[in-house]
Amino acid sequence: MSRLDSLWARTAPPGPDCPPLDGDTETETAIVGAGFTGLSAALRLAEHGVSCCVLEANEIGYGGSGRNVGLVNAGLWLPPDKIEAALGKEKGEQLVSALSEAPDRVFELIDRHGIECEATRNGTIHAAHSPAGRRELEKRCAAWSALGAPVELLDRDEAAKAIGTRAFHGGLLDRRAGTINPLGYARGLAHATARADGRNAGARIFAGTPVSGLSASGTGWVVETPRGRVRADKVLLATNAYGGGLGADAAYTPIHYFQIASRPLGEAGAEIIPGGQGVWDTAPVMTSARRDRAGRLILGSMGRLAGRLSERWADRAARRLFPGLGRLEWECAWHGRIALTRDHLPRLLTPAPGLWAVMGYNGRGIGPGTVLGRWMADAALGGEPPPLPVHEAGPDRLRPVRAAAFETAFRAWLTLKSI
Repeated sequence: MSRLDSLWARTAPPGPDCPPLDGDTETETAIVGAGFTGLSAALRLAEHGVSCCVLEANEIGYGGSGRNVGLVNAGLWLPPDKIEAALGKEKGEQLVSALSEAPDRVFELIDRHGIECEATRNGTIHAAHSPAGRRELEKRCAAWSALGAPVELLDRDEAAKAIGTRAFHGGLLDRRAGTINPLGYARGLAHATARADGRNAGARIFAGTPVSGLSASGTGWVVETPRGRVRADKVLLATNAYGGGLGADAAYTPIHYFQIASRPLGEAGAEIIPGGQGVWDTAPVMTSARRDRAGRLILGSMGRLAGRLSERWADRAARRLFPGLGRLEWECAWHGRIALTRDHLPRLLTPAPGLWAVMGYNGRGIGPGTVLGRWMADAALGGEPPPLPVHEAGPDRLRPVRAAAFETAFRAWLTLKSI
């Protein structure tokens, strides 16, 4: 079983003991993937007394759930008006409303289950890297304000005070949002799921249990693993960018995002993002910045981790953004995969009765993963599935080409910005 090595893995409380599946078992719902989506769905089902088991190839939160920046944002990457334009007014409004409240759902779960994940709810800041970026933020602010969302456009001086740098032309502060240790949240969801016991049905989580096959059997499904089979009435695939070839991979293009964390800054970092918000910018190749509870500065950008090249990029980014810090010592670096869809909307797959998959969060996994996991559980209980574009599972021959092109472009940018 592969182990996740990131700052979050080093600082989050441990998850529950989840041994591999050993032998055959039966359950009402099998869930593939122990990230935000799968665990949110399992918790919901267990609370309703539905027996379910979660199959995780590695460890809890091993994929994007344990590797992301930890920004609990509202909505999707697309602004609300573009979501409505893509889905139609009724479905668009339904999805926008649910995901606008996604931070509420996340922080409610954290509070209800006592999840230790460095939760801070002081908002997040989308920073304008240029005058054009500022104009884009003005449009986003107007769209969200029209829906009554507590967002605020920051001018250059206000953004400089909030972030600790004059490198940006302003920013959009979203007070619905916040930051967490994302792996701590995933592990906390796993603890809550393992404890849930709606009608003595409960939920079981099997780590170190990759799925090697899936087939229909009568009115249900058989999920194959190296050391046993799971017979289930229904199956939810919740692997997002770590799809594992179960027919869902063609719905998205995988891209990478890396992060690098400094040693704790101490007093030197007192003016760096003093409110504890997470920050990301409007540049085509995005840069993110935040601090953890210990005061480490965490910088990130798009592409795979590239050893010393990534460290040189971080050196230069830190000098550009926060020149008063001087030269930093970097403590930890890691990367993860993002499921990028062409229209930046998540995808729903319904290839056969009793089989669902949801994916394509485009870098917005925490809030949407939590909400859509719960929504998929409600669909398994007889409700309506979320109003997402439906993708017909099948091959995508250009997918590897697109992924390679993105990675080549990101590496070229990283090299240029490291000179």
